[in-house]
Amino acid sequence: MSLMYRSMIGALCALTLACSKTPELSKIEGFAQGTTYHLTFELPADSTAELSAIEKAVTDEFARMDKSLSNYRDDSVIEAFNAAQTTEVLPAEAELVALVEEARKVHRASNGCYDLTVKPLFDLWGFKKEVFSPPSDADLAQTMAIIGLDNLETVDATHLRKQIPALRIDVSSIGQGYAVSRIVKILEQLSVKNYLVEIGGELKISGKKPDGEPWKIALEKPLPNERKMHKIASFDTGVPMSLMASGTYRHYFDSNGKRYSHILDARTGKPVEHNTVSVAILHQDPTFADAWSTALLCLGSKEGLQVANDNNLAVLFIDQQGDELIESQSNAMNEMKDVSFKNP
Repeated sequence: MSLMYRSMIGALCALTLACSKTPELSKIEGFAQGTTYHLTFELPADSTAELSAIEKAVTDEFARMDKSLSNYRDDSVIEAFNAAQTTEVLPAEAELVALVEEARKVHRASNGCYDLTVKPLFDLWGFKKEVFSPPSDADLAQTMAIIGLDNLETVDATHLRKQIPALRIDVSSIGQGYAVSRIVKILEQLSVKNYLVEIGGELKISGKKPDGEPWKIALEKPLPNERKMHKIASFDTGVPMSLMASGTYRHYFDSNGKRYSHILDARTGKPVEHNTVSVAILHQDPTFADAWSTALLCLGSKEGLQVANDNNLAVLFIDQQGDELIESQSNAMNEMKDVSFKNP
């Protein structure tokens, strides 16, 4: 499910602030990580921080993360690691190792459906060049032989080892959530308690607007040819909360009457075939929520609902059957008191 914010943002999500402008709110927005970002926050009354200094801190942090974790620049730390085709112990930045370990928890809890090493499969199926190319069984087997997060060993807090030399890791499925957490940290170090931080549709909210009203976010109807609101999420209590959404309805191939999702199941190497078109998750940790939104979309509602319940995750699944959208919620979502979903 996409979030809506003025216009389409990000590859999977878009987000629209459902709130009125108020002079007490500061705003910073720009372009980073291949998408847009929007920060809306209330500085404490006694703050001496200049908006320009905050904006510089934000852009500097984006630049630092880009140099460290971007899979789209050859000179990044993560691409240097990927280029080293060896089974020797390799140095790795502590934040990369920490992200790998966070992703490993989700990988195991999702029974291997979610995996940081699947990008070669994504390229194999043609999603990189937007040209559908279903692989032969032999090509699929060959690619499956060089993926698998279990083939990446964490030696210690700053070292990793590949058990397959050609293994590559891509943190895009967890990286934007991590970026949200890093930008939130900048604001919280300034004692900001009321904020909305959004990067490419991934967001975290805390507190309330200056008039005491809760932040409200519109969630897009998960249909490929529509731009309509489906639900409005109201962050009623102001408890810090992330909302992450993933969907299959924007990126796919249609071939011979069959739809092929860009979400790949690492267990089979093939696009998922279930009817789940959208997953939205609420969690206080945006990094954790980002990984789980992809993992649960990979699993689909039938398998994913049980996994969500087993892990006490607040999740909204939406399945499409013909023209009908069918919602199902995890136990934790049914019990959620801090955020409510309403029809527009």
